[in-house]
Amino acid sequence: MAPHPHHPPVRAVADGGVGRLLLDRPAALNALDLEMVRLLTAALDRWRDDDSVHAVVIASTSPKAFCAGGDIRAVREAALRGDLAAVRAYFAAEYALDAAIAGYPKPYLALIDGFALGGGLGISVHGTLRVVTERAGLAMPETAIGFFPDIGAGYFLPRLPGSVGMYLGLTGTRISGAAAVECGLATHYLPSSELPALEAALRDGGGTRTAELVAGFATAPPASELRGHYPAIDRCFSAPTLDEVFDRLTAERDDWARETLTVLGRMSPASLFLTFELLRRGAGSSLEECLARELRLACRVAAGHDFAEGVRAALVDKDRAPVWSPASLGETDRAELRSWLDER
Repeated sequence: MAPHPHHPPVRAVADGGVGRLLLDRPAALNALDLEMVRLLTAALDRWRDDDSVHAVVIASTSPKAFCAGGDIRAVREAALRGDLAAVRAYFAAEYALDAAIAGYPKPYLALIDGFALGGGLGISVHGTLRVVTERAGLAMPETAIGFFPDIGAGYFLPRLPGSVGMYLGLTGTRISGAAAVECGLATHYLPSSELPALEAALRDGGGTRTAELVAGFATAPPASELRGHYPAIDRCFSAPTLDEVFDRLTAERDDWARETLTVLGRMSPASLFLTFELLRRGAGSSLEECLARELRLACRVAAGHDFAEGVRAALVDKDRAPVWSPASLGETDRAELRSWLDER
């Protein structure tokens, strides 16, 4: 029998003035492995100076997921083998792609119809236009796997209104498309049934007037699930220390605050501390500085206990019962964790 031809996990086709990037690894919910990162990077490099391509659109073939994030199972396996060069190569390539999207000279439009988690936000939120639908769900869920919000989240989360970025980074809460537009992670909302018409209009327009066309299709999102909680989020998550975030949540004494404390109680304590400090520093840094800091931190954290344990519990054994070390916030070596953030 002939060998089975390799099915590329990214399809890149320029057509009618539009470069289309189609994430096509549905069995893995488009988790970004190194091959996908390289294919996306190569297509963007090819189209950057191609005068026949006026805009880039990224979308997914999966009705469920835009992109479930980075391929963290592969990163964990490399770290457990002691292949830290492979760990570094993966994160360096992923973050360079995110930076390329942020600095892209042409309109870059992400169609988020399904969930976009972690690295899925890296290949969407750095673009000029981010369309979400009623099927979208966005999150940076890294603290639950002993990691931290990376892919430039140290830059974009602190720049969301109020303290919502700190709330999303620490809790990993998955928000709806409506909430994503409200807080600025997404730029436009439209029903998923309209996406084919939007894509056809972009091709008919030869990829020009992209922002105008998207705005013409967009509708006002419904009120989101976060709508009543912004004042409490700002009160609690604007605290100057992580310990005080916990104190303020405890003082709120309502169901939302109790649920939020329960969620935080399941996260890696070291990850929570690193995330809090990362976002505080990121507020005053450029995207380039944030990505460099996150690359240094990713190489450290991926080689540690909590990441191996968190990915094991979530994706390998799937018992959802990680045993963190240290087990509590009070036991974290804060001076050491801060030194990881401040390395040059």
